[in-house]
Amino acid sequence: MKQFFITGTGTGVGKTLVVAALTRQLRRAGTSVRAVKPVISGYTPATHRGSDTALLLAGLGADPSPEAIDRVSPFRFAAPLSPDMAAAREGRRLDYDALLHFCRACTAGPEDVLLIEGVGGIMVPLTEDKTVLDWIAATEAPCLLVAGSYLGTISHTLTAASVLRQRGIALAGLVLSESEESPVPPGETGATIERFLPGTRIAVVPRLRADRPWQGAPDLTFLLA
Repeated sequence: MKQFFITGTGTGVGKTLVVAALTRQLRRAGTSVRAVKPVISGYTPATHRGSDTALLLAGLGADPSPEAIDRVSPFRFAAPLSPDMAAAREGRRLDYDALLHFCRACTAGPEDVLLIEGVGGIMVPLTEDKTVLDWIAATEAPCLLVAGSYLGTISHTLTAASVLRQRGIALAGLVLSESEESPVPPGETGATIERFLPGTRIAVVPRLRADRPWQGAPDLTFLLA
């Protein structure tokens, strides 16, 4: 099984839309895939049908049953905060060892590809001493970095790529997801970033539908080659 970790330069850059679209594309190409977002905050049973977890399940062609939700997002918190803060609001603590065990168990499945989506950006705290970056490094999976096209994204993206490189994490590719406000065409921003990340696979993605992101998404499967 090939595995990839999908992270972002920050919150709200379109990670889940990208993962859902990529999942649907892989399935259409005849590739079996498992997509998980093990940690999710801002999740409540009352709003689960509009959650990131439900969107990933839609990309997999599955209904958001309780069993399916557990399979995709076993660590769920209600407050829309970083996992360490959201867990504290509930008198809980994210079990980091259990999180790693879940991810390792996912790699033992029969699927061809495993997509692990992180939470927020690469430096979001998970516990009092662990961040998403620590989680990525522990999985030993190549990373797909999702960035927006907003003003400032070039610095954010190059900083994130540098941090990943310093931890010895392979950058499989970059997805530049069009932000609601883009100072220049996203393709122009992508070309600038590519000058500083030569040889990196880069996909420029237009604004995607929040409910059906696979409609209108360009081919992203080349990022996993």
